[in-house]
Amino acid sequence: MKIIDVVTPAKNLSAVESIIGQHDSEVLWVSADEDRKKVIRALVSDDQRQSLLDALQGLFQGEDHSKILVTALEASLPRKAPTLNEKDSLDKSSTTREELYNEVEKNTRLDSTYLLLVILSTVVVAIGLLENNVAVVIGAMVIAPLLGPNIALALGAALGDMPLIWKAFKTGSAGIGLALFFSIGIGIWHPMDLDSPELMARTDVGVDSMALALASGAAAVISLTTGLSSVLVGVMVAVALLPPTATLGIMLGAGHTQLAIGAALLLAVNIVCVNLAAKIVFLVRGIKPRSWLEKQKANQSMVTCLVIWVLSLAVLLVVILFRKGFFIY
Repeated sequence: MKIIDVVTPAKNLSAVESIIGQHDSEVLWVSADEDRKKVIRALVSDDQRQSLLDALQGLFQGEDHSKILVTALEASLPRKAPTLNEKDSLDKSSTTREELYNEVEKNTRLDSTYLLLVILSTVVVAIGLLENNVAVVIGAMVIAPLLGPNIALALGAALGDMPLIWKAFKTGSAGIGLALFFSIGIGIWHPMDLDSPELMARTDVGVDSMALALASGAAAVISLTTGLSSVLVGVMVAVALLPPTATLGIMLGAGHTQLAIGAALLLAVNIVCVNLAAKIVFLVRGIKPRSWLEKQKANQSMVTCLVIWVLSLAVLLVVILFRKGFFIY
């Protein structure tokens, strides 16, 4: 449950209270002053929050004088037993699209903090790979901010939000490009040790890598839509994008082209599978825009992106099987 505060002109008071009542939500407080604006505070359950926000946005459409504020709630006493609707909605998203958008959009900001984290995590993971230090590699996976833009890319497609898609694409590309640049320099400067299992593990990719990336991408989106953000740490470790990027750069810097191709394939598989799985989960969870016209645009965007990622995955699968010798008779 969460608290929703509605700041609106007094003329909208009865309409807002009616909408809140229609969504089985409880009005906790209404400001008593007679000013031009009223504040209505309501306690809203997870299963009603999205529909209530949609109804309020519809009421305030074209109006600049109203605000809707959503506040997290730590506890509510006495405890309220879950209703039948709440039990039936456990398999749906418990996070509204607005909350999800705010959470995901933060990871698409191409600022100095993001770039500095990419540089630092690239240095850390490169040293871990070259020195075969598993703990250091895992630490760099958790630091690495490259997963966020890919999740944002999938959300942008689900909402038909081209600005978010473009912003996520720019941020993700800049991060991968910067990591690649620094890792190439490290590959040129640092002595190469091909006996490092951590390094060599990122030069080989198989069908199991695809399954891992698909499962991890799905887990990332499920954790976001259900509010279990702590799961994301495990996802970052399971399908981190930075180690194969660093391996690709190191191998290119050291002149090992064939090994670099293997790392590039692993990186491509992770990116494609994370985006594909994320889009499918957003689709299943019912994350979509509010208005009919926006839904039509989002459907077109989602279909286009799904086709692109499925075809990309099919091409990668053929290349991987070819490298494994499946097409050699």
